[in-house]
Order: sequence, then C-alpha cells, then structure tokens
Amino acid sequence: MPKNRTQGIVYGLLMTLFMTIGMEIYNNAVKAGVNLMPGGFSNMDYSVIAGALAELPLMAAIVFIISNLYGNKVGRSIAERLIDPERDSDFLRQTIIIACTTLVMCPSMSLVASVLFNVILAGRPLAELPVIWLGTVFKNFGMALMWNLFAATPLTRACFGAIFTRERNRVAAPALSSEQERPTTGEGALTGPFATSAWCALRQFSQNRQNR
Repeated sequence: MPKNRTQGIVYGLLMTLFMTIGMEIYNNAVKAGVNLMPGGFSNMDYSVIAGALAELPLMAAIVFIISNLYGNKVGRSIAERLIDPERDSDFLRQTIIIACTTLVMCPSMSLVASVLFNVILAGRPLAELPVIWLGTVFKNFGMALMWNLFAATPLTRACFGAIFTRERNRVAAPALSSEQERPTTGEGALTGPFATSAWCALRQFSQNRQNR
C-alpha cells in the first residue's frame, strides 16, 4: 500500500485506469446490446473495446478528480463506522472499504455519465435526468462492485507492488555493495554493537585455541 504522496498518486492512477477501462467496456457492450444476444457478453467484438478506449481518457480523468475530491474520503469515512479494528480481519476491513468507496463512486460516475451521454449527447430532456440516473446506478452498481473487488484492486496492487519492489531493489543494491566493501580495520572500520559482538567472539575463539 502507498507510504508517501508519490506512491499514493501512482496507486490512484493505476486504480483509475483499471476501474475505468472495465466499466467502459461493460457500458459499451450494454449500449451495443451484446448482453441481449444469445450467449450474452460472449458476443463482444473489438468494436466494443474500441469504443471503450475512445472514451477512456475523458472518463478516467473524471474518475481521478472525483475520487480525490471526495470519493475516497467519504467512502473511507463510511467504512470506518462499520469496521471493528479489534475484531475484523484485514481482508474484511479492505472489503468494507472497497464496498463503501464503490457506494460513493458508482452513483457519482453514473450521474456524470447520465448528463454527458444521455442529456447532452443523446438530447433527452433534463427533467428525465433523475430516472435516467437511477436506472444507470441500477445497471452499473453490481458490476462496479464486483469489478473493483475481483479485478481492479488486485490488478492495481500487483502492478503497484511490482513497480515499487523493483525501485526498492534498485536503491538497495548500491547500499549493499558499499556495505560489503567497507573496511573492518583502520579508518572507516565497522563500529557499534555488531562490531563489538564480532570482536568478542573472535577473542573467545583465540582463547579456546590457546587452552587446547
């Protein structure tokens, strides 16, 4: 998990990317009527992916802004009211946080999509926005929750771990090499508890050999 601001931004960008692309593919497939065909979503073709990728930059930017403005904070605030730190496992705590974040982000993004795609682009009356938004939430919430739990979050953590594990190894390698080359006597000699313990062990070994 992120430990500083830079890592937090990277984690947020990865989560935004994986969450947005999954929901865009889903919504484009539904818009194309793929789910109504015999065989359902197995009828998807590359035109669905192309449509999702075309909308990805705009929708990902909106997701990133909303999640940082209030989505993550409000979701975590709700989760903290439900979590018992003394009894709940780490897995259960993370699941509750994901569910509560989805509870905030899904209605928010459904409202954005309803205004953008249904009212502005499709020309539906603004008076119908409440029912359009409600229907969009019904359509998206289950998918958003499952995608977040079983795809977006695991993929984000895997990529985040891979990126920063390599970075830690790259930084640690010169330090390890420098430690191995440090002299043990004279100027720059090892000091501290480790050096004291090593000296005592060496002295005891020498005395044992003399007593034989």
